[in-house]
Amino acid sequence: MHTTRYIFVTGGVTSSLGKGIVSASLAKLLQARGYKVTIQKLDPYINVDPGTLNPYEHGECYVTEDGAETDLDLGHYERFSNEPTSQANNVTTGRIYQAVIEKERRGDYLGSTVQVIPHITDEIKYRIKLLSKYKDYDFIITEIGGTVGDIESLPYIETVRQMRWEMGNLCVVIHLTLVPYLSSTGELKTKPTQHSVKTLLEQGVQPDIIVCRTEKPLNEALRNKIALFCNVSSQAVIESIDMESIYEVPLKLRDEGLDREVLRKCGLPFEGQPDLKSWEEFLYKMKNPKYSVEIGLVGKYVELKDSYKSIMESFVHAGTYNQVKVELRMIHSEFLTQENLSEKLSGLHGILVAPGFGIRGIEGKILAIHYARTRGIPFLGICLGMQCAVIEFAQNVMGLKKANSTEFDPRTPDPVIDIMEQQKKISGMGGTMRLGAYPCQLMEGSKSRNIYKVPLILERHRHRYEFNNKYLEQFEQAGMIAAGINPKENLVEIVEIPKHPWFIGVQFHPEFKSTVASPHPLFISFVEAACLHLEQNT
Repeated sequence: MHTTRYIFVTGGVTSSLGKGIVSASLAKLLQARGYKVTIQKLDPYINVDPGTLNPYEHGECYVTEDGAETDLDLGHYERFSNEPTSQANNVTTGRIYQAVIEKERRGDYLGSTVQVIPHITDEIKYRIKLLSKYKDYDFIITEIGGTVGDIESLPYIETVRQMRWEMGNLCVVIHLTLVPYLSSTGELKTKPTQHSVKTLLEQGVQPDIIVCRTEKPLNEALRNKIALFCNVSSQAVIESIDMESIYEVPLKLRDEGLDREVLRKCGLPFEGQPDLKSWEEFLYKMKNPKYSVEIGLVGKYVELKDSYKSIMESFVHAGTYNQVKVELRMIHSEFLTQENLSEKLSGLHGILVAPGFGIRGIEGKILAIHYARTRGIPFLGICLGMQCAVIEFAQNVMGLKKANSTEFDPRTPDPVIDIMEQQKKISGMGGTMRLGAYPCQLMEGSKSRNIYKVPLILERHRHRYEFNNKYLEQFEQAGMIAAGINPKENLVEIVEIPKHPWFIGVQFHPEFKSTVASPHPLFISFVEAACLHLEQNT
């Protein structure tokens, strides 16, 4: 029988220390040693999934191939490992309690009093181990959201305690803490780490490895001090210093010996170094671009960059592939007007209009699209960005001045974007959109067909509204074509303007499939077009 090891990554002192990046980096290191690895996220909030959470509060909602709305950390997992995740890779407290209550209602517990221990913790254990039933993984890395000491995290930490007691060295606990630097005294302080580990010990869990997030290097004395007070060996104190790019973290943690320490704790051989040659080549290209291009990202959540995390990382991948640096100019669509349009968008080599929901900022997005279309600037519209491109074209090229989406104007005389038929009877919001991967047939001779180089693609979706096929013939006569069609439901997935240098709108989310190892072809081509626009206008 295949033996799976379980690695738990907890956090202390403060949130947003980078547990997801540490988890993804460790997965990359173990993968580079030939092990089969997957990562999952346990989120303590009571929402069933992040699908209904405000992007300002939670950042991007990442969508998997099987249609799960998940935490943005799953995007990091996929971008680093180049392995797809699924519904089973993201578990929330809401989902755990929902499952337990449903079992209680069915009578599965035979009249027992349902309690946190054992019923909730047993359900958490079941979800942690579920991934090993799908594939023979050597390691399952489980990141526990929040920080140690949070009330919401207590059942998860208790589950870790139980699994360590039951499974011995098949479980490893990595605790990520902050070692702050006080500029007034010029010192790094270990006390927050000591208190964080003490809180973890109070809950019955002794960490095996401590990863210290810091802005200054740890000296040997500090490592020994942390080791002494936290009951670990000094070689198990790993420095995670601030880096310019998240993609440097795997190399830093390799140099610190994180993967070797994990293998040592599991009783596995750890000679040699992981093979990261291709990763190092990627980093070299990323750090040594030939020149830079500036692309405008037009959206209504630009204050919080995590709202567009996958798009931003896709530009890193595509820029590196093209050996150029993509400088993103974040443009708030709500404050974009006819008066300031030229000022805000001048000098751009490409414009991307981002996805989103609701009417706020729509006029600004339409203005940006008009600017890109009429000036021959490369344009990419994603999901709502594609829908706005359709509306702009209908209003300004086809003469349908009141054309709109029924999402924004239910009484529009020309609903060029309309709600999907199967969505009309749905009243709930959570998990009810068109979600996950769907096929798209590409038109022979179209720009998209030339970009993808295959006739049929599979891309991830998250939306309720679609291109209204009643207007398709009118659009094509006016110069906007349907370059991609869902073959089963005849839904328009891609629109293009062939006479424009590069104008593509996609109903799906290509950013969710871009990884370090496989940059997305649409982003690669878009960046190439931006480079060409730069050359032609210099």
